[in-house]
Amino acid sequence: MTVLEDRIEMADADANTERLDEWFERLERMPVPEGFRVEIVGGNVHMTPQRSAHWEIIRRFLWALEDRFGRGVKVFSDVRIDFPGHENGFCPDVALLKDSAKQDDTGHWRWQDVVFVAEVISKGTAANDYDPKKTAYAVAEVPLYLIADPYQGRCHVYTHPKDGAYTTETRVDFGGEIDLTGTVIDLTLKTDDFPRD
Repeated sequence: MTVLEDRIEMADADANTERLDEWFERLERMPVPEGFRVEIVGGNVHMTPQRSAHWEIIRRFLWALEDRFGRGVKVFSDVRIDFPGHENGFCPDVALLKDSAKQDDTGHWRWQDVVFVAEVISKGTAANDYDPKKTAYAVAEVPLYLIADPYQGRCHVYTHPKDGAYTTETRVDFGGEIDLTGTVIDLTLKTDDFPRD
C-alpha cells in the first residue's frame, strides 16, 4: 500500500465514523421502544426486539467468558463497535476484546482489538449475521465468530479468517459441546441449556 492509498483509506474510515456518529446521535433522540436493539449494517438501520431466549443464550456466553477469564475481562454486549465496510456500526451480542484494548479518542472501542464475537440470531435480522456481519468480522480478522441460532437449534463456529472470509466452519446442535480449546478463548462451551425459539 502506498502512502497516498493509506491516507485515502484513513480519510474514508474517519468519514465513515462521522456518518455513523451522526446516525447514532439521531437514533438516540428517537423513541426507540424499550427492549429493542439498534445497529447499522451496511448503512441500513436495524431495530430488533430482544427476546428472552436471545438474552438467555447471551448470558451463558458472558458467564462462560467470565468463568474462564475472570470478572474483569473486557467483554461487552450490545456496545457499538465500528467494523470495516460501508457504515458498519455493529452492536455485537457478545464481543471479547484484548486485555490491552483501549477506547479511541472518540470513546469507541476499536475493531482491531476484538478477538471473539458471538451473535444470537433474531428472526428479522438473521441474514445480517450470516452474511454482511460475518464478512465484516472476517475482513477485520476476528479470529473466532460464533452464531447461535435458536430457530435451527444449532451453533455455527467460524475460524481462520483469510482474505475476507472464514476458512473453517463447524456446526454443533444445541445439546452438544462446542470445543473451542485451541482458540483465543480456549474453553469448551456446553449448549445443553440453550433455549430454542
